[in-house]
Amino acid sequence: MARDPRGTLTTLQKYITQPATYAAVRTALIPTHLLPLSVVLKGAKNLGRTIGNARFNKKRVGQAIDRIEIAFPDYSYDQRRELVMKAYEHFLMLITELIVTPRLLSEDAWTDYVELGNLEPAMRPLLDDRPTLLLTGHCGNWEIIAYTMALLGFNMHAIYRPLDLRPADQWVRQTRSRRGLDLLDKFGVMRAMPALMEKGEAVGFVADQNAGDRGLQVPYFGRLASSYKSIGLTALQYDANILIGQARRLPVTPGADQTMRYRIEVVDQFTSEDWKDQPDPLFYITARYRRSIEQMIRKTPEQYLWMHRIWKSRPRHERLNKPFPDALKNKLAALPWMTDEELTQIIDRSERDRAYMAKHKITHFK
Repeated sequence: MARDPRGTLTTLQKYITQPATYAAVRTALIPTHLLPLSVVLKGAKNLGRTIGNARFNKKRVGQAIDRIEIAFPDYSYDQRRELVMKAYEHFLMLITELIVTPRLLSEDAWTDYVELGNLEPAMRPLLDDRPTLLLTGHCGNWEIIAYTMALLGFNMHAIYRPLDLRPADQWVRQTRSRRGLDLLDKFGVMRAMPALMEKGEAVGFVADQNAGDRGLQVPYFGRLASSYKSIGLTALQYDANILIGQARRLPVTPGADQTMRYRIEVVDQFTSEDWKDQPDPLFYITARYRRSIEQMIRKTPEQYLWMHRIWKSRPRHERLNKPFPDALKNKLAALPWMTDEELTQIIDRSERDRAYMAKHKITHFK
């Protein structure tokens, strides 16, 4: 049985500290519910830029700027820094939106805040008997996708990391479940997955986090990134449909008040028909969903959380200061979309990373 890393609460925490903290948080959030949404979002946007420019945040901002240089090498330093500031603005607005979403998104009013893009091709996979894996990244508003699909009547489940503040965690679960969205504890999800897959249910993942040293290394913005094997293994075992999409924040009309408005779009979708003839189906699935997430980020880079350590865990050959493996090169070359130029760039980047780690005697990147 998976253990909750939050641990067991002491009596003091359970009956005094956590309830008091939760009460203080709810009190502080009262203006979020009383003031006009445009005012609240404007304040959150300004706060985001203030935090981004704060002296205590200088190191984190610098690391985010370095990551953007890898993803967008043609951007100037000023462009990269401004992109980080916009990402902070988006993130603080997103936090505000997550608080008010249960109140604003209802069966009658959700269309005031969300519009549906090219979802017609996605309807059939969600309606057939096979299970579906809904994948997205930390780009746009990842919660609104599953929330909206639940409002449309689909049985939706989403992988969720429990909040350390237990009363707040209970509030999140209750408010989402009222709209038909079932949050699955990420620390015990593997126990729940088999039954859901066998029933043909849809399960959502935010799939762009660093997967650690045991993750599968696939390309991400021209650099190998540790990615979750579990998604591909689940798809292979249960013959699942895979849908990759995002809820993209729509720009505000010049002169208009800031509001919450998103467009849900499908970036990619594929099934076993696409991977069954691949030499390494697991590698293909993982590389394809990572590529799709990269595509959505390229469309709206200001809505991505560049603060995440997305290239932290490195491939084994880089950590051991060994040449690029032929087996990995062959897997990359076999990907249908891989070009000779892209393959050369990935290998060159890996070689530079290997040399840097050997020189500085490190095994991971910040």
